[in-house]
Amino acid sequence: HSTAHVMAQAVTQLWPGARYAIGPPIEDGFYYDFDLPGGAHFSDGDLGRIEERMRAIVAEGQPFVREEHSVAEGLELFADQPYKTEIISGVDASEGAAEGVVSAYRNSPEFVDLCRGPHVPTTARLGHFKLLKVAAAYWRGDEHRPQLQRIYGTAWESAAALKDHLHRLEEAEKRDHRRLGAELDLFHFPPEIGGGLPVFHPKGGLVRKLMEDYSRAEHEAAGYEFVYTPHLAKSTLFEISGHLGWYAEGMYPPMELEGATYYPKPMNCPMHILVYKSRQRSYRELPLRLFEFGTVYRFERSGVLNGLLRARGFTQDDSHIFCARDQLADELASLLGFVLRLLRTFGLTEFEAELATRPEKYVGRPEEWDEATAALRSALEAAEVPYVVAEGEGAFYAPKIDVHVRDAIGRRWQVSTLQVDFQLPQRFEMEYVGADNERHRPFMIHRALFGSIERFFGILIEHYAGAFPTWLAPEQVRVLPVSDAHQAYADRVADRLRGDGLRVGVTSAEETLGARVRRGKLEKIPYVLVVGDE
Repeated sequence: HSTAHVMAQAVTQLWPGARYAIGPPIEDGFYYDFDLPGGAHFSDGDLGRIEERMRAIVAEGQPFVREEHSVAEGLELFADQPYKTEIISGVDASEGAAEGVVSAYRNSPEFVDLCRGPHVPTTARLGHFKLLKVAAAYWRGDEHRPQLQRIYGTAWESAAALKDHLHRLEEAEKRDHRRLGAELDLFHFPPEIGGGLPVFHPKGGLVRKLMEDYSRAEHEAAGYEFVYTPHLAKSTLFEISGHLGWYAEGMYPPMELEGATYYPKPMNCPMHILVYKSRQRSYRELPLRLFEFGTVYRFERSGVLNGLLRARGFTQDDSHIFCARDQLADELASLLGFVLRLLRTFGLTEFEAELATRPEKYVGRPEEWDEATAALRSALEAAEVPYVVAEGEGAFYAPKIDVHVRDAIGRRWQVSTLQVDFQLPQRFEMEYVGADNERHRPFMIHRALFGSIERFFGILIEHYAGAFPTWLAPEQVRVLPVSDAHQAYADRVADRLRGDGLRVGVTSAEETLGARVRRGKLEKIPYVLVVGDE
């Protein structure tokens, strides 16, 4: 964060009159948003100039000095910085203004920045940094507000740590699932279909089928029941569920048909509730575990789309479990164990979790929240998964567990979610008849294991750098005859392997053996068998 201040200071020196907006630390780095005078734009070549000026500021050992001002003084201090004055006018505590006091940090006579701090003592403590790229960003993330220029950078405590991080970035670039998806002929995003809507090619479709087949078999063995639901529904369903009240901006626009309004579904849960409500339920049927590979549609802004990792149409391996109050703790513990076991099968073995608790604005009774949170915590402790508590970060209707995994180069991905919900059962007036012959309201657990098939597919591509484990590889074995004379033998070998259930290809001797071996490596075939006289 201190390095971000130094970057803003360098930019204002190199571009007098530049306006600076916000510059927070983010995971593994920082960014700062700027509005340059005269409509000027940064180029990638400017990053070297900015870095050079930053190093001069670091070498001066300028102290970071905290100042506190009244709101009126703050507005005067930043009178030529409209983005800062907007923050101050809003008395935004997260940006340094609280209880009528505006805090700022000055590290030279000419540069001061609105900030709640803290900072390193002097700029001399800095220096192991690298500016990475320039991007566009709207002020406050609002596309109707001014478009700013964002510079991303990273800063570390030592030269070795910086070098390691830059190496990880190089590895991440090599592993980018969008590039590998094209190179390995797995999927693409046709412009004729629209942004964020992928199509899977035969090889990618086969990997996806293998993922889904394994998941289906495991769910069937674990007592789940399969359901299928439509891709769209009348608006009344989403009015009852609350999606139109809470989530309308993330939904695709409606369609008017035969006097009714229809929406593509953003989530599967309301339809699974309708399956539950199709008839009266008894306590003897609980827990009822419904499972579906359900495709949903969410209108993400163009600027946040990111290949398979952030798409507009995707398929969730979605499960909803309906249980009685006394079944909740055991069901959550079993669910979490099931989730971790399946993730390990895909080669993801380093887990962390977040327990998101009741936010300031919530529905339901506090005692229900406490009970559900305690059950989630118990499940985490039983599974011996390290976790942190994300205070106040639960959804408005329920606490949840988010499971994160680390990939082969140490990046953290949020994948599975377990969420206890007592709002939707209430909104849909769900009931079951208990052993006492009275009507009771079930608890509902939302559970997505992969999160979405597409996103998990993208994570696996990057984790394995496209070289899937043999059980997931679209082509497991490729047989290469040394010459045409060995073609018949190569075909017999391939037939025998296919008879054992393997996925096999044969490449004839039209090219040199070396070229065919190299292509097998580039296509990341797990086993290449060369057959000839010997």
